[in-house]
Amino acid sequence: MHPRILVGKGETPQLILGAYANRHGLIAGATGTGKTVTLQVLAEGFSDIGVPVFATDIKGDLAGIAMPGEPHPKLIERARQVGVEAYGPAACPAAFWDVFGQAGHPLRATVSDLGPLLLSRLLDLSDAQAAVLHLVFKYADDQGLLLLDLKDLRAVLSHVAVHAKTLGADYGLVSGASVGAIQRALLQLEQDGAAAFFGEPALDLHDLLRTDAAGRGIVHVLAADRLFHAPRLYATVLLWLLSELFENLPERGDADKPRLVLFFDEAHLLFKDTPKVLVDKIEQVVRLIRSKGVGVYFVTQHPLDLPDAVLGQLGNRIQHALRAFTPRDQKAVRTAAETFRANPALDVASVITELGVGEALVSTLQEGGVPGVVERTRIRPPRSRIGALTAEERSAILARSPLAGRYETAIDRVSAYERLQASPAGEVSGADRNGWGGQAQGARPAPAPARRDRRGDTLLETAVKSAARSVATSLGRELGRQILRGLLGGRSRR
Repeated sequence: MHPRILVGKGETPQLILGAYANRHGLIAGATGTGKTVTLQVLAEGFSDIGVPVFATDIKGDLAGIAMPGEPHPKLIERARQVGVEAYGPAACPAAFWDVFGQAGHPLRATVSDLGPLLLSRLLDLSDAQAAVLHLVFKYADDQGLLLLDLKDLRAVLSHVAVHAKTLGADYGLVSGASVGAIQRALLQLEQDGAAAFFGEPALDLHDLLRTDAAGRGIVHVLAADRLFHAPRLYATVLLWLLSELFENLPERGDADKPRLVLFFDEAHLLFKDTPKVLVDKIEQVVRLIRSKGVGVYFVTQHPLDLPDAVLGQLGNRIQHALRAFTPRDQKAVRTAAETFRANPALDVASVITELGVGEALVSTLQEGGVPGVVERTRIRPPRSRIGALTAEERSAILARSPLAGRYETAIDRVSAYERLQASPAGEVSGADRNGWGGQAQGARPAPAPARRDRRGDTLLETAVKSAARSVATSLGRELGRQILRGLLGGRSRR
């Protein structure tokens, strides 16, 4: 029998089948209707069948998944009602992450990882300013200047501005006003504390694919209570993670369960004020990433918060109560009702406004990928704690984490900033571009140590591995790479 996750029970048990869990999903509903608990229930279920989970924790409530719950009589009764025979408190194996490095392992990416398109959105640049940023990335790539943190990017920006006339023939006009605007935006980003996200050691995606000794998937919880107050950074971090997984994970055929499941809370922030070209790319990546064995579950208040192209790809749907107080609310109710496979015994539009806390309308994909008939469902109770952790409990979990010590200390290796500072005239010589140090005229240069990328491979090893992968890559995967390059603005890893 294929793995399955019990969501709850209506007229029949409502299950998410592991084989169709990578067809993505939606958890929607008004504030206070039980979305976070439902997310917790699903994360527990995926962990139990050996699937790692990455979830954002906006209010701190989801962190309780790392501790066993209390055997409250109401929870025991709810478990009995939905058919859970052996209900008892149990914790999930969990790891905590934090962009600011306070409530979890630091979550970092390099500037090159993000690429000019996502970074332009984070900095809220105009079209002209974004074009200059693309030029700067292209120049850095051509000159072998590593863009790892914000000081690297600032150094290359200044270098390009100073040598604008010289570079104009090859790269086009560089506006000093645009460079100045980008520098001011970067300064504001640093003052907001977001600079902590950029640098090394960057996240190793393999750490997200871990299981514990018993074969349960690790639940990775991203502390987002502070990050949420910087909505552009929050959205950028999630889109970067999605694109990294899409680029780096190999294709996977039909499987009985996903490789990884992502839960993005407050998902409307991914699409708010987002240029259409980026929305189109997000839609393409969401559609194609399921072939990598990754399921994406959006958590939001209204189905209207998501673009139609994305909403149409979400096969597993859990709709908590909506309140029809305003015209927009009434439209959201109608939209939610129309997206379900009709149940002749249920007036979905009316029931949505009548659901109690812990109840939801549920429709999941059945055998063959056919949407199930929607049912009014009691959501099963979680076995882990409902609520936050104390500071002491969180610290203890972090201390015994297998990842402890791997990300806590930042690394500042030689990159664009150091290279440009070391050149008195501000020029990047041909020798520098080839990785040689400065030499006396006529002296034979000694080869530099093999430079390693952030995963530990030498550039030669990386090139060989890349060539081997290219030979084995299918046409479909190559198309996927082209889409991703569009999303990341044609970035190059070094």
